[in-house]
Amino acid sequence: MMEKKMKYNLAYEILPAVRVSLNARKPWILKLNRNEDMLSASRTKGKFEQWQKSWQGPEVTWLEPEGLNKEKIIQDILRDIREGYRLIMLKDAGLLAAGISFSEVNDALQEHTSANAGAKKDSTVKDKIVVITGAAQGFGKGLAEHFAAEGACVVVADINRKTGGESVKKIIEKTGNEAVVFIPVDVTDSNSMDTMIRQTVFAFGGLDIFVSNAGVLKAGDLETLEEEAFDFLTKVNYKGLYLGTKYAARVMKTQHKYHPGYFMDIVQINSKSGLQGSNRNFAYAGSKFGSIGLIQSFALELVTDNIKVNAVCPGNFFDGPLWSDPEKGLFVQYLKTGKVPGAKSIEDVRKHYENRVPMKRGCFVEDVYKALKYLIEQEYETGQALPVTGGQVMLK
Repeated sequence: MMEKKMKYNLAYEILPAVRVSLNARKPWILKLNRNEDMLSASRTKGKFEQWQKSWQGPEVTWLEPEGLNKEKIIQDILRDIREGYRLIMLKDAGLLAAGISFSEVNDALQEHTSANAGAKKDSTVKDKIVVITGAAQGFGKGLAEHFAAEGACVVVADINRKTGGESVKKIIEKTGNEAVVFIPVDVTDSNSMDTMIRQTVFAFGGLDIFVSNAGVLKAGDLETLEEEAFDFLTKVNYKGLYLGTKYAARVMKTQHKYHPGYFMDIVQINSKSGLQGSNRNFAYAGSKFGSIGLIQSFALELVTDNIKVNAVCPGNFFDGPLWSDPEKGLFVQYLKTGKVPGAKSIEDVRKHYENRVPMKRGCFVEDVYKALKYLIEQEYETGQALPVTGGQVMLK
């Protein structure tokens, strides 16, 4: 059992190394199929040969590593792929599929999807592996749609399983890209974050872009905001960024080791409240200010691994659930707490905030996605907090 567990961990460690070693310009996509049938067939060569009799797809080769030498296993896998094999049964690990795109991987597995069929050919994110936390709804879901539309392999990571699963179905239907999966995660829990990143590696082979989007907000002044709410905001908004960066960086560091010239990105969706104080909203603003400190510190630490760490600081997304939810949205909260003097309705609160923006509107998902793309494409930028606020907050 211990040896099987070690091989499971080795599989997590070697796939990122393999994908970046296959092509210096464009890393491959890898998928480790670990369903019950594949795991059973990978136990012994005899079981593999028995399973192979009923397999109707492309040729599968058997790979039984000698011992647990990671570098030797990496070279063995690379040898088999370079010899033309696209399917490798790894002893005690499952069936590994390899391809230059997600659709090629699925073709090898006989799933024949239309993944990436409508993607922009010149997109810088096509076939990139992207994780977005808090992507079941709101900004996160919108960003996932944009990445999927441009042909990325997208992980929708969220604590809400039902909404997350439904969102993935809608994204696939809307974009025609089937390289979109849901993986549950609690961003405040170390084991949960670690597991989500590992499942990402098994699904696609590695990680290129990590978007720390999960966030919560509860307004209140010093006398009314409960300590439990303060702690919860800090755990999700601040600790969540730390844990996400910790585990995402592990995979990215491995990829850098085997492809030193390859750039990767960690981007937090921060807030304009991370750039200026927010009245009766100190818990949220404090967690976002603190996060920018993490961004700058992580950027300095990870720059030698070609991992860029930045933040996008959007203005108010008035049309999203954070603001417009009829029960818990900020318009409702601010009306109840009297944050907008004289406001008698939700419409009054919304108009007040729209009028505070020089461009007289809230922030859209498209605005944030364009900023994300800029940070990803710009290799000479790290440790930055980029405002996308319609002129409401300007850098000094």
